[in-house]
Amino acid sequence: MIPPKKSVDGVLLVDKKSGITSHDVVERFRRRAKVKKAGHTGTLDPLATGLLVLCVGKATRLQAYLMGMEKTYEGVFQFGWATDSYDATGEPVGGEAVEVNVEHIDFEPHVAPFRGSIEQMPPAFSAKKIDGVRAYEMARKGQEVILKTKQVTVYEFTILEVAGSTARFRVRSSAGTYVRSLAQDLGKSIGIPAHLKELRRTAIGNFHIDSAISFDKMSESLPEAILTAPHFQSLADIDLPHAKIRIDWAQQGKLMQGQSVILVPPVAVAKAELVALGNPHDQLVGIGEVVNVLREGGPVEVKPKVILAG
Repeated sequence: MIPPKKSVDGVLLVDKKSGITSHDVVERFRRRAKVKKAGHTGTLDPLATGLLVLCVGKATRLQAYLMGMEKTYEGVFQFGWATDSYDATGEPVGGEAVEVNVEHIDFEPHVAPFRGSIEQMPPAFSAKKIDGVRAYEMARKGQEVILKTKQVTVYEFTILEVAGSTARFRVRSSAGTYVRSLAQDLGKSIGIPAHLKELRRTAIGNFHIDSAISFDKMSESLPEAILTAPHFQSLADIDLPHAKIRIDWAQQGKLMQGQSVILVPPVAVAKAELVALGNPHDQLVGIGEVVNVLREGGPVEVKPKVILAG
């Protein structure tokens, strides 16, 4: 009798190269690792490089949660002309594509207003839907694209280096932030049109590019080499940015049925805080939300938010 194939459950960190889509990465992984159930946790534009977190097997239940984690980027703004897509893949708009030296600019007064909670207009060439149609599909046809501003949070926005007509930057922001829009808006603030020339995502929550496998290496590797640490993290090893609480089998059963459980966290947690729940085998069972603090520094009531077991 042939033993059943062991399921593969966890997350894979991939360093995407420029010129391919995030979907291309997922499809290549599925073929190389011989895994059917996988999906990414936040699109990178074809121009961009850097970290993609792929959820595999049961961990696909974490996709929506991981999509909401903060992201960190580094890249380059090009000054002198804007583009219709707000990045280097678009066509110049509003004048000739001529580089303008910005070494004399004091960037800080222009960057500061884009830190914190801001209202941001997504690019017309984006995946936002208007009456069920992607905005970029309408933009490519020359149709009018009417989008609404969206509130995002920029935790860090730093100009790292200015050289000639370019500025290298780092941004750490909430999910849904368009760095292309920051390029466009920063150019408007300074009075010199700009667009995003290069972009690299270096982190998503606790996941960092340093642990990722390159797309090309993944494309050439055998399944056992792809599904290994540090780029692959099993359910026992996934590092979520939350307090970790050990639960017993009975509590796991209740959580799987959608019931709340009473737990004693190793550190103080507050109401509405999320916690990572692990079973006696140290496997991540899921994510819970603290709905009631029974005693300060003591027991709390936790309801299931994302359950991986079962």
